[in-house]
Amino acid sequence: MALLAVRGAAERLGVTYSTLKQWIYKGSVRTVRTSGGHHRVAESEIDRLLAAGGRLPALPRRRRAPGVLVALSGRNQLRGVVEEVRVDGLLAQVRLRIGEQRLTAIITRDAVEELKLKRGQPALAVIKSTEVMIAREPD
Repeated sequence: MALLAVRGAAERLGVTYSTLKQWIYKGSVRTVRTSGGHHRVAESEIDRLLAAGGRLPALPRRRRAPGVLVALSGRNQLRGVVEEVRVDGLLAQVRLRIGEQRLTAIITRDAVEELKLKRGQPALAVIKSTEVMIAREPD
């Protein structure tokens, strides 16, 4: 079980250090205490919070970059963490970890650069589809 310091966990969640500390004090975030009394946040707890999606408070306005989309009408959004970014020519492969699942998307190199996607950053997968197929494995 990998443990992160509060500052690192806050960065992964895309919130400020003080916001995460308040969540810890309120009991909204489970932590482990070191022998010195410092809080550590498990990777699984970060995954749980990211999977909670819309139930997390919005980012403070000062943290939003100018020109960044802050609202979206689409409901098919999955919150996760960038696990890998591979750039090759004009395209890039981005893999998100969403809870225990992995989602891979192919986007343009320009989009990766514009979004400044890097491993370990929180990100949203926005899904737009006219069809959804359901499959079942044989018994």
